[in-house]
Amino acid sequence: MTEPAFPNQPAPQMAEQPPAEQPLAEQQPAPQAAPEPPAPSHELRSALAAVRTEVGKAVVGQDAAVTSLLIALLCQGHVLLEGVPGVAKTLLVRTLAAALKLDTKRIQFTPDLMPGDVTGSLVYDARTAEFSFREGPVFTNLVLADEINRTPPKTQASLLEAMEERQVSVDGTPRPLPDPFLVIATQNPVEYEGTYSLPEAQLDRFLLKLVLPLPERDQEVEVLARHAAGFDPRNLAAAGVTPVADAGILERARAEVARVQVSREVLGYAVDVCRATRFSPSLSLGVSPRGATALLRTARAWAWLSGRSFVTPDDIKALAHPTLRHRVQLRAEAELEGVTAEGVLDAVLASVPVPR
Repeated sequence: MTEPAFPNQPAPQMAEQPPAEQPLAEQQPAPQAAPEPPAPSHELRSALAAVRTEVGKAVVGQDAAVTSLLIALLCQGHVLLEGVPGVAKTLLVRTLAAALKLDTKRIQFTPDLMPGDVTGSLVYDARTAEFSFREGPVFTNLVLADEINRTPPKTQASLLEAMEERQVSVDGTPRPLPDPFLVIATQNPVEYEGTYSLPEAQLDRFLLKLVLPLPERDQEVEVLARHAAGFDPRNLAAAGVTPVADAGILERARAEVARVQVSREVLGYAVDVCRATRFSPSLSLGVSPRGATALLRTARAWAWLSGRSFVTPDDIKALAHPTLRHRVQLRAEAELEGVTAEGVLDAVLASVPVPR
């Protein structure tokens, strides 16, 4: 099942309501300049839609992944990217950061990487005879944790506090991370030698798991054509990638997503979908309540991007696969029979009654 594509329909415009008349005071204070009103929803969505256009100047055929990364930013969640080498995972993150005017750092996870290499550590200063904290690469907006499954669990766990609490504690002192903060971890699905699988509890910390497919033939031809014309993936400015949004736009958009309405029936549908995975005979581990709340968050963001102020069951269906696929665990006998997590989720969505 493909990831959701970015919606293009225009947002409905609401009629302005006249302000209520207020009685004049006997002594009026000096007039002050009114604060600039926030951008309307359609302008915010247009800005985020422009991000996809900018990313498309460097990355071909990954529009759905860009949309899902924007959903993660709106939900303040983290993303696990899975794909074979060479499908532009690193380029995707770098270009997204450039289009959003955000800082990004890449951490190459290796077997000898230590937790302090990620979070930072205390360094002794001989001139002052004191210890000072030196920030690690996790102190940025977009953290690319490249090949996260190539480092031991001890180092993998160094990201847990950052992902959950958005802070790093060293020597008992918590240090806040910048806002927005997003961990985008990558892993290769075809190599298992010398890797350390992420435990289920850590996988559950990721809001979305995206599977990056190989490009279609026409898309791959376009990739080669761009390289033949002199495209350099290390020079995004030469490709014409410019900032079209920023952290302020993301913050205002998050506030609007939080106001998206969800009916009791749709809440029940999301819960029923998650509960159905717990009773599937093919699964040894179903979706936890944290997964149900994650599904609600992503569905609200998707509804807002679609130009609606309410969530529908179709929104739940559209985000079920990327939100839940990494939160279920197959039984060994089911894997031997060729059952996949995607197939189980398809069966669950087909069996749970949709509210009218």
